Amino acid sequence: MSNNWNEFKTQLENCLCPPGNGVFTVNTAKERKEALHQKLYNETSQEKVTALWQSSLSEMPSSEHKAVILGISSDCGGGILRGANWGPLLLRATMVEQQAQTQAFDMGDIRIIPHLLHDKYLNDGTIENCQKALYQKEDINNKADYAVSPLSITEDVCDSFYANLPDKGIFGIGGDHSISYPLTKSFLKAKRDRGIRTAIIHFDAHTDLLVERLGIDLCFGSWCTHILEYLPDPSHLIQLGIRSSGKPKSHWEDTFGVKQHWAHEIQEQGAQKIVDGIIAQLKRDNVDELYVSFDIDALDAKWASATGTPEPDGMTPDESLLILKALSEQFPITGADMMEIAPFTDSSLVGQSSSETTLKEGAKISAFLIDAMNK
Repeated sequence: MSNNWNEFKTQLENCLCPPGNGVFTVNTAKERKEALHQKLYNETSQEKVTALWQSSLSEMPSSEHKAVILGISSDCGGGILRGANWGPLLLRATMVEQQAQTQAFDMGDIRIIPHLLHDKYLNDGTIENCQKALYQKEDINNKADYAVSPLSITEDVCDSFYANLPDKGIFGIGGDHSISYPLTKSFLKAKRDRGIRTAIIHFDAHTDLLVERLGIDLCFGSWCTHILEYLPDPSHLIQLGIRSSGKPKSHWEDTFGVKQHWAHEIQEQGAQKIVDGIIAQLKRDNVDELYVSFDIDALDAKWASATGTPEPDGMTPDESLLILKALSEQFPITGADMMEIAPFTDSSLVGQSSSETTLKEGAKISAFLIDAMNK
């Protein structure tokens, strides 16, 4: 972590790349990347785009926008259907086209080695080789000792971000839901150090409360478990939309101390009653600020089938936005993310319309969250 602006800017220039470039490919989606860059920078030459992006980083501290976008194009922490690595590129493009009124500072994408997840799973030799490949440095010992795996790089960048820009917040675009581990961990640590009481509002079809999955402790199904220690209280993880679980609600609440509102409860009681109860809980617990983590599969598969694990009987976009609007009127939302949009995943068998619908609804919710963060 660096709390020096110049060192942090150098870290960003090394560990990040221009928006939309997070997926390492040669020609795949070249036209889509160029279309996004044309809209963001009025330029398609990669050399010129990179120069413009690097130059823009100097403007981040003085930017009028409190919300700062960070793309993490990794799906290595997933384990059902891959493809969420394309979420940051296509969600940005959809927002530019359909939610142009929403503005944020775009910090860029984490540079991704797609085979990696977290540095703790790697030996020293692998880390050294990956540093040379990722940062084009032959003598890495004379350079900053940057991490190489998506979760590790994200945490390092976010730690430095909050040290340098404590009054701004990151809107993360994933990627599979393991990405929310470093995003929320850095957020919660920074807020705790400032004496700010926080809660995480987690929209998802799944609890993500495994201790590990196939021996891996940090993944899309376990990230929630490992951030509980950074919350003021486990009940400050409030989950909405749960409906796909091998265990009953009582198991998760009794075992981990979290608070859940399953999808059928929202449908039976109404979203307004549910959010009224959440607001009462947050006020009772003297919560100051909220982080919203939104897995697109919280929505019913009718609206969100371009994802790794679409589920029926889920929330509607209107229910989600009603809850978010009510929360934002009572509490500052100072961090958020949108996860698990896999635009090329055709689980619905209806092709392009599946992707378009999922991106449209994801963009609407993302725009609301960014607007709320900018207040």
